[in-house]
Amino acid sequence: MASTVTSRRKQLGNELRHARNASKLTQQQVAEFLGCTQGKVNKIESGAVGVKLGDVRSMLNAFGINGDEAETLMNLARAAAGQRGQWSGYRAVVPHWFRTFTDLEPAAAEILTWHGERIPGPLQSEHYMLKQFTEAGATDVTSLVRNRLDRKAVFDQLQPPYYRFIISEGALRRAPGGVAPAVMLDQVEHLLALDTRRPRVYVHVLPFGAKLAAVPNDFTIMRFPDRTRDFVYIEHSAGGLYLDDAKDFQLFVDSWDRLRGAALERAETRVFLQSLADSYRREMNA
Repeated sequence: MASTVTSRRKQLGNELRHARNASKLTQQQVAEFLGCTQGKVNKIESGAVGVKLGDVRSMLNAFGINGDEAETLMNLARAAAGQRGQWSGYRAVVPHWFRTFTDLEPAAAEILTWHGERIPGPLQSEHYMLKQFTEAGATDVTSLVRNRLDRKAVFDQLQPPYYRFIISEGALRRAPGGVAPAVMLDQVEHLLALDTRRPRVYVHVLPFGAKLAAVPNDFTIMRFPDRTRDFVYIEHSAGGLYLDDAKDFQLFVDSWDRLRGAALERAETRVFLQSLADSYRREMNA
């Protein structure tokens, strides 16, 4: 599946930033060359805003890039210029800092994600979503649920990414808003059904008894098959952070490897989930 406009824009920004660094120019020097602010150059490089084709050509000339490499980047710039108003209507509820993530999600080759206290969006059952958004006091629950359900389309692509989830046992026992065995039974059954129907979706539970010194905050690693730079996404209360520095990226890969080594295997996770579902059924009937 072709990358979306936003993914191409971020990809272009990454390439321009690395080309600028290779040429030993600062963002301020590029800004003076283009007749704009340093902040605008920073937004171009982060993929937050679009960039005129003429400005891209000028930047490539300043960086000493020509020939086939320049033409490849100009083609990328043309693809990134095809912005569509895809964030109107019910999609407008998506925070601006998360839109790059959702646009890049279908373009990834592999996604590795760790969640300690909540079920990640693509794995949530509709019952869990409703409970979560309602307990959070959301004013447009219908749009939020519809948008989250749309994200599940990533699983239906002809070649979906390999989506590998590690979920803490805590996320499977902590229901939105407190004790809610019916909600959590629905969620656990949803995970079991996903495991059966989606061969490229891997769910691994990290049990309370796992041998780890500590667990990190939630994070997601995205790897891509094209020129898009691999990155780590970290969400926090005020927004989201995208890291693609090689050293930072490797730190999170190492964290993922430690978590994966301590987590249950896929078959073991299935047994764990079946046992947990039985526990929730007994709780409901008590």
